[in-house]
Amino acid sequence: MLSSLTTLTVGIVFGLALAAPPGPMNAVIAEESVTRGWTAGFRTGIGAMLADVVFFVLTVLGVAAVVSRYATLESALFLVGGLLMLLFAVDAVGEATGSTSFTADAVADTATGFQKAFALSLTNPYQLTFWLTAGVGLVRPGTLVVTDYAPALERVVGSLAVETGSPALLIGFFGGITIWIVAYPATLVTVGRRIDAFAPAVAVASGLVLAGFGLLFCWLGIVGLL
Repeated sequence: MLSSLTTLTVGIVFGLALAAPPGPMNAVIAEESVTRGWTAGFRTGIGAMLADVVFFVLTVLGVAAVVSRYATLESALFLVGGLLMLLFAVDAVGEATGSTSFTADAVADTATGFQKAFALSLTNPYQLTFWLTAGVGLVRPGTLVVTDYAPALERVVGSLAVETGSPALLIGFFGGITIWIVAYPATLVTVGRRIDAFAPAVAVASGLVLAGFGLLFCWLGIVGLL
């Protein structure tokens, strides 16, 4: 029981560590949260997590490893993902400046955020690479001694091992991502209600992040295809 609880906790921490760092996915979640509310931000996060589920299934089936062998396909993914990021960057800045208009249909608006995150995640070679490397380690049955990679932690808790490929680790991993996509939009919405200028500033910042990653991805894609 204690071992399963430890494995579950490590999975949660791992999921949070993967979901929390700044990047294009969090930029889209932030922009949707401050412009359309918590529900839109949460559903956008679901779109990103659903792509992880797809990659997880492809990893289990061995399909992802086959895809990774073709450098041209990877470069094409970089280019497509970069172009999508640039498109969504223009959309985010347009919302912040009021230069674009949107319908009042909340269902359509939140679906748009979901589709953005899902499309960006599926065309993100870095996300695919994660599942081909660390993701394989999560799926493959075995034992990982965490303290072998963190000697300082071993002095505090002793030897700490988790069971890879176990339901507890995978549930914890996706549970950690779920915690992030619930808490992150909620925090942004709460702050946005107290600071009037917060929403436009976040939308512009999200657009700049998406533009930066979009240009990087386009450059990597073009270089790879040449």
